[in-house]
Amino acid sequence: MAADSPAPVVRQLRLVVEAADHDAAVAFFRDALGMPEEAAFSGDGDARVVILDAGRATLEIANPAQKRMIDEVEVGRQVAPRIRVAFEVDDAEATTTRLVAAGASEVAPPTRTPWQSLNSRLDAPADLQITIFQELGTGVDDDDPRHDGDV
Repeated sequence: MAADSPAPVVRQLRLVVEAADHDAAVAFFRDALGMPEEAAFSGDGDARVVILDAGRATLEIANPAQKRMIDEVEVGRQVAPRIRVAFEVDDAEATTTRLVAAGASEVAPPTRTPWQSLNSRLDAPADLQITIFQELGTGVDDDDPRHDGDV
């Protein structure tokens, strides 16, 4: 960031997901995917929330053509809902295998993308479609139509 640039206003991106089977969703994302638990709170009427650390967060805003192109590359057809969550991991193949064993449904296996990442697509608990991706390149290509490598 340039010295004369103002400080960012947003300090954290927090995606809030309603999960009918709270325990299964927590077990999947915390235990199987490996997102550390930061906090947990409960309230009246069995209200519960667990906050998991997702590392660095970004918000990618894609137009419909970009969304279709990503689906075509990762899956071979349009499948993504309006919101899809992507997680960068060190080993996409091993993580995909572990998450399928933990209850996710594989939509598409790990596939090498034109932007040099290995991406799989899964239907996960809490009705989320997720991408698991592993960066294979050595840097960000400014000409990359996807911008940062995860979606």
